[in-house]
Amino acid sequence: MNLLQFFIWSLLKVIVVTVVLLVGVAYTVLLERKLVGRIQNRWGPSRVGPFGLLQPLVDGAKSFLKEDIIPTAVDRPLYLLAPMIALGCALISIAVVPFGDPGIAFGGFRLFQISDVNIGLLVVLGITSIGVYGVALAGWSSNNKYSLLGSLRSSAQLISYELALGLSLVGVVLRAGSLNLRTIVESQASKGLLTWNIFGGFQFFAFFIYLMAAYAETNRSPFDLPEAESELTAGYHTEYSSMKFAMFFMAEYANMITVGCVATMLFLGGWTSPLGDLLPTPHNIVLRSLLPIFWFVLKVFSFLFLYVWVRGTLPRFRYDQLMNFGWRYLLPLAILNIVGTSLWLAYK
Repeated sequence: MNLLQFFIWSLLKVIVVTVVLLVGVAYTVLLERKLVGRIQNRWGPSRVGPFGLLQPLVDGAKSFLKEDIIPTAVDRPLYLLAPMIALGCALISIAVVPFGDPGIAFGGFRLFQISDVNIGLLVVLGITSIGVYGVALAGWSSNNKYSLLGSLRSSAQLISYELALGLSLVGVVLRAGSLNLRTIVESQASKGLLTWNIFGGFQFFAFFIYLMAAYAETNRSPFDLPEAESELTAGYHTEYSSMKFAMFFMAEYANMITVGCVATMLFLGGWTSPLGDLLPTPHNIVLRSLLPIFWFVLKVFSFLFLYVWVRGTLPRFRYDQLMNFGWRYLLPLAILNIVGTSLWLAYK
């Protein structure tokens, strides 16, 4: 494959994955509105299109057509840059995620992963961590005290929970012996559920820590303190309107999908079947391509369903409770999980 073909295939994969991710973001919003509606004994969106399925299109058009208001006292360059950083980091992190069987290739070119990086897990953690700069700059540049408090809360949350989140993944890395996401998935592939890290790898506590830290990292209920309406109006994006507000909104849901993808790969076997080798591998190339994607999407969907279920069930924490939970419980538990996993690997 020459350089031009490589460039064309890479560009095509980037376009396809970006479009699929943005469509996924739109319909994750619809999923949340429908599920929370059911939890609260109401219908949710049901008027635009069959079963309300066209509601995301209307919401997107509304965001574009709303009046774009920029307050006079803002730091304009940083004010405009902040939502771009937030959304850009949310979209870039999906580049190293293998969402299907990487063994399936066309002309030596992997179809189901944009970039296979040896330190893919570190890339995801690094890019998602940079995303907080968008939130911090949004609060500071808005020249609004509520926005500033929201951005400070988000920065403190990220520092606190990034430690627990990163340490929770060390046990998985030790078990797989690699930071490559494809290698981590393949280490769980042999016997399905029995070799998934959450079960056979004894990483249930690590999964719990990751789950709690992910809620705080993505500013989701019950840890949505940076945008607590009852305390901070809307938090760091109080002064944003129109498509700039929508970019923060999209970044939050894109991060949710990325978190679901990482959880699927690290703890739930990625694109592999829950039955492992008990199911024969299809000879048809179409089925061999689509089945792994089906399992991967189903697991990510289940993770997103859990996200929404928690939002519709639990009340918001106080900020001191949130910080205490991270530093006094999750961090020590993550360290104990590393010690326990190391001992288990040494003596098994």
